[in-house]
Amino acid sequence: MPKLALALAATLWLITAVVPALAQEDPAKADAAATPPPPAVETKSLLDLYKQGGFLMHPILLCSIGTIAIGVYCFLQINLKKMRPSEQVDELTQMMRRHDPTSAYELCRRQPNAFANTVSSALLKVNFDRDLSNKISMEQAAAETLAEEETRSMTWVNYLNVFATIAPMIGLLGTVTGMIQSFDQLAAGRSEPQDLAGGIGQAMLTTAGGLIVGIPAMFLYFLFRNRLMVIITEIQKSVTFLIDVLSGELKLEGAVEETPEELTAASESEETPA
Repeated sequence: MPKLALALAATLWLITAVVPALAQEDPAKADAAATPPPPAVETKSLLDLYKQGGFLMHPILLCSIGTIAIGVYCFLQINLKKMRPSEQVDELTQMMRRHDPTSAYELCRRQPNAFANTVSSALLKVNFDRDLSNKISMEQAAAETLAEEETRSMTWVNYLNVFATIAPMIGLLGTVTGMIQSFDQLAAGRSEPQDLAGGIGQAMLTTAGGLIVGIPAMFLYFLFRNRLMVIITEIQKSVTFLIDVLSGELKLEGAVEETPEELTAASESEETPA
C-alpha cells in the first residue's frame, strides 16, 4: 500500500507539472502550422518573358535579327583581304612595271572588288602621249570610284546605326505604354500589387529588350565604320602607288624603261611571221 500510494503521488505530480508545459507549447506549434509558407518564386523562360513584354517585343525581335544578319555580312565583306587582296596588288604592280595597262585592266575586271574597281577606272584614263601618262585624270577617276565604293559599303554599316537607334526607342515606347496600363488599373480602383505588376513588367521588359539589341548594334556600327575607314585608306595608298609606277613618276627596280612607241614596235615585230 505505501508503494501504491507513492506511485499515485508521482503520477499526479507528473500530470500537474508536465501537462501544463505541453499545453503552453501546443498553441505555438498550432500557430506555426496554421501560417502558410511563403509562395515559391516562379521561374520564367525567355519565351514567357517575351510574351509578357507585349506586342512591342515583335519589332524589337526584328531589329535583333537584322543586327545579326548585317553584322555577319559586314564581318565577311568589310575586311582588307576581301576588298584589297595582297595577291592582286602584287600582280598589278608587276603589270604596271611593264607598262601593261591592258592586262591590268583585264585582271581587274576578272577579279572585281573595291580595289580592282578603283584601279580599273583609273586605267581607262591612261594616255601615254600626255604628261605622266595622264596621271591627274587617273587620280581623279580613282578618287571618284573609291568614294562610290566607300558609300556602297557604308550603307550597310549605317543600318547597324539605324537598329542601334530604333531598338531603344521601341523599348522606351513599351515603357510608356506599360506605365499607362498601370495607371489605368489605378484609375479603375485596382491598387493591389498584382493589378499593377502586368503594366510595370511590360515596361521593364521592353526597355531591357531594346537596350539588349541597341548596345551590341552600336558597338558593331563603330567597329565596322572604323574598319572601313582603315581599309579605304589602304586602298587609296595602293592605288596611288600603282598610278605612280605606271606614270613613271616612281621608278622600281626592274621596271621597263622603253617608251610606249618602242613597246608597240616590239609587239608588232613579235606578231610578224618569220
